[in-house]
Amino acid sequence: MDPSTINNCVLLLNLPQKALAGIDLLSFTSSPRFRGVKNVPPGLHFVFTAGDSALSVRHGAWFYVSPGVGSPQVFVKKWDEGTEDLVAETSQTEVLRHKANIGSIWKDGLTPYRQTVQEGDSGAEEGWSEESTDWSKLTSQITPTILSRICGLNPDHWSLTSASSATQDMDEIPGLESSNSMLHPEKELRFLPIDLKKTWREGATGRERTQAAQDRSWFLGDLINNHCQVRDLRDRENEILGELQFTFLMVLTLNNNSCLEQWKRLLRLLLTCRQAVKERPHLFLELLKVLRIQLGNCADMEGELFDMKDVGGGFLRPLFGQFRKSLDDFDGKWKADLVDELEDLQDYLQKEFGWELDGSYVKRGMLELEDGERVEMEVNGADEDDERGDYAPTVVDLTSDQLKLLTGSDIGHTKNTLGGAEESSEEEADLDDMDTRY
Repeated sequence: MDPSTINNCVLLLNLPQKALAGIDLLSFTSSPRFRGVKNVPPGLHFVFTAGDSALSVRHGAWFYVSPGVGSPQVFVKKWDEGTEDLVAETSQTEVLRHKANIGSIWKDGLTPYRQTVQEGDSGAEEGWSEESTDWSKLTSQITPTILSRICGLNPDHWSLTSASSATQDMDEIPGLESSNSMLHPEKELRFLPIDLKKTWREGATGRERTQAAQDRSWFLGDLINNHCQVRDLRDRENEILGELQFTFLMVLTLNNNSCLEQWKRLLRLLLTCRQAVKERPHLFLELLKVLRIQLGNCADMEGELFDMKDVGGGFLRPLFGQFRKSLDDFDGKWKADLVDELEDLQDYLQKEFGWELDGSYVKRGMLELEDGERVEMEVNGADEDDERGDYAPTVVDLTSDQLKLLTGSDIGHTKNTLGGAEESSEEEADLDDMDTRY
């Protein structure tokens, strides 16, 4: 074939029969002649495979296609039957051999890059439809720097599996201990360090600790200034969003539970900041945009790792209510832009998942910190039925005997309703006394 027609591609070699294969948001069961994906556009992409499409551990690799003209880029990955792992071809001799033979598999062995297929498609060139643009939006803040920090570069890709984990999740997620054995060690994911039980500076005491637990802006600033790796402030803020995007996509494609936990930690941190919203409006405006596109893809998650339609909207609905309430303390054009974006997101959540954020109530509770100290917290977003159902206040009619037990005096000649309109001064005194004690 004409070499000029060859474009960027990724080879996925030696896959088992009927293996799961995927690139970006598209996955399918591979056909016997499937060897990879061609015409891959510039930018970051993620390929993933598993021995079968059921319960096997999934293996994935990020790679970067450079923009511009020049020689086509060919990324070679192969399935290792011994370790059941997707690995990079490290032998340059083998890489050159595969590149030289691409022409023989270009038409029948490589499927064209796209992000939408018709039902029943198995990677063949026919049977594809209009491409989705969600991938570029879902990866807008992910950079090679972020991938290298989290996964490590090896040698031209960044790899992980569905069992890869951050150290802090090892004891929390069942099954990860055995997956990190000496026989089959899993890669450690180096996430940004987030401990929501300690969100204040060293040496803080008393009121400062309480405020830092209720408004986590100081902790967010410390994370951006001291743990994000790029120099520019705006880029450091975007690194937070990039990790949020990375973790979400690894849940979406690999069902990685440690990434799910970090995604939740990031949202619990960001949506419980108050002062930082005013100081970093760009960050929070972009956060809402990122969430809008992510929540639009939640339905594609397998195994219901995050069900947006569950009772109360999972962990996220109360956080949205609390975040919305915190905006009431501020004014300015930046707030107007943020409110517009938040209302668009709210309209989407109401239409798609039936969320009714306007009917939320504020509830108070105690949060136990790392050292055992207890701090009162507000949770906005509780379901309206919580205040109108079994827990709603009611007016109760009491008998004379019940009133005697409550007040210690005989007021049986009065109207036996605590909400009675006309009562003697003696009765009012008795009721006041009851209020004092109960």
